[in-house]
Amino acid sequence: MEFDVKARDFSSAGESSSTFRKTLLMLSVPSDIVRRASIAAYEAEMNIVIHSYGGKMHFEIYSDKIVIIAEDTGPGIKDLELAMTEGYSTAPKEVIEMGFGAGMGLPNMKRNADVMDIVNHDENGTKIVMTINI
Repeated sequence: MEFDVKARDFSSAGESSSTFRKTLLMLSVPSDIVRRASIAAYEAEMNIVIHSYGGKMHFEIYSDKIVIIAEDTGPGIKDLELAMTEGYSTAPKEVIEMGFGAGMGLPNMKRNADVMDIVNHDENGTKIVMTINI
């Protein structure tokens, strides 16, 4: 499954992760795995909406694992170590006022994935690959 994600499109934000969640439920994936995968996917999708120029969400479902790939174009992550700190956010004020950008995206992704790899293309976007074992 692959979805385009538009920058700053808050009216459609969360649609790809919601469709992904429904697919996992239809496939009878255990509920704890669905919860973890849904949280990780939603946080990744929202990071694309908030921080990039747009990107894609890609989902692969296997019998033993789920792979979530979030890839965007944009400024990249300036300080990856700092961005992994709970509560740290570079979201613009107007996004925070809408209730997003609390600085929990990357920490929540890491917490819910069994494996998480980040390829940060300075000034050319970011690719996050998360694997959740079933």
